Amino acid sequence: MDINRPANVSFFDFIGGVQLLQGEDIRTAVPVILIGICVSGAVGNLLVLLIFIRDFRSGRGSEVKALLASLASTDLVILLLCAPVRAVTYYKQSWTLGSFVCSTTDWFQHSCIIAKTLILAATTRAKHTLVPSTATGPLYSPTWIHGALAFIWIVSMMFPIPQLLFASSVQQGRDTICVSEMPVCASDFMSLFYKIYPTAAFVGPAIFTVAYYTKMLHAAVNHAPSPQHQTKVILVLLCLSGALGLLLLPEWGTFTWIRLGYARPPVGLLIFGQVLLYACSSLSPVILMTMYDDVRQGLINIWLVFTCRSKKRVPSKQCPKTEGNGAEVGTNAVVNAVLQGKEKTFPDVEHFWTGRRNTHVEEEQDPVPWEREEKIVAGVGVLV
Repeated sequence: MDINRPANVSFFDFIGGVQLLQGEDIRTAVPVILIGICVSGAVGNLLVLLIFIRDFRSGRGSEVKALLASLASTDLVILLLCAPVRAVTYYKQSWTLGSFVCSTTDWFQHSCIIAKTLILAATTRAKHTLVPSTATGPLYSPTWIHGALAFIWIVSMMFPIPQLLFASSVQQGRDTICVSEMPVCASDFMSLFYKIYPTAAFVGPAIFTVAYYTKMLHAAVNHAPSPQHQTKVILVLLCLSGALGLLLLPEWGTFTWIRLGYARPPVGLLIFGQVLLYACSSLSPVILMTMYDDVRQGLINIWLVFTCRSKKRVPSKQCPKTEGNGAEVGTNAVVNAVLQGKEKTFPDVEHFWTGRRNTHVEEEQDPVPWEREEKIVAGVGVLV
């Protein structure tokens, strides 16, 4: 990856993945790892989105769920649009996706990363529990949620505009590479910008979110009258914020280090930071599915629905068919009860009819002695 930096630029960095690497191991291993992270994370985020959609359609939505659904959508976009670009770049070891993708890939990825950080910061204002359904309003306030998401995405797309301006594809021998070149004339302003940009877009919101949920968790455990549900939700959001801060730190650190003009970090650290960035998007649904009760219960419900649907194709007694309001089940239950009733006889009635059929029953055991006396009198009359 040795390249000569032009004299009229202050820094020279690869975009879309490290290029011009030597060695078949990196060319094979890194794309396989990225594809595995991409597939597993995409499936997890799709399941989380499906669960949240079912909750909102059934009237069990909340403000936190709306923001977490937006977070899952952002992770899904990162895994489906950004990760494959890096996988192709590492496999080809050069840029083959055209100048437009070269100019926008780094800008778009940074926009999604900033949006993730700000969405988690916005959850500090959201209601963490369900509001009972009433006729006066919905379970959550969509106005401020929509406004907050629109503001977050506008800010997220404006912050990394320099990545869009300075990106270009250049010819390096027989290969084309995608790089970011900052002119010397803009170095002073951009040096200040790259000190403010990571702090405002990542460090500040991440520290604020983690500190807020740490304080809220302490207060919920020690002072809340019934802290169980609230504590679980706060713990989930704290884990999401902590995982985002830790996993994105290497990528943000190497990005800032290079753009401030310091020596280039090792290639292994650059690749490691990019892998952790996509692993963060795959880890979020795992945290939600294992720690968030509503998501875990929704996952169980989806599994039961698909299991019963698959069993309906083959006749089975474990998944009974119901139509309408369950009339078939009720009818079958009545028929079974009647059939079972025919086999059962009350003890007193059974003793009564046994006595009637038994011609040798003793007098003291006869349940109807008056009928016996009538029969004797009638028999005597006949004989006479």
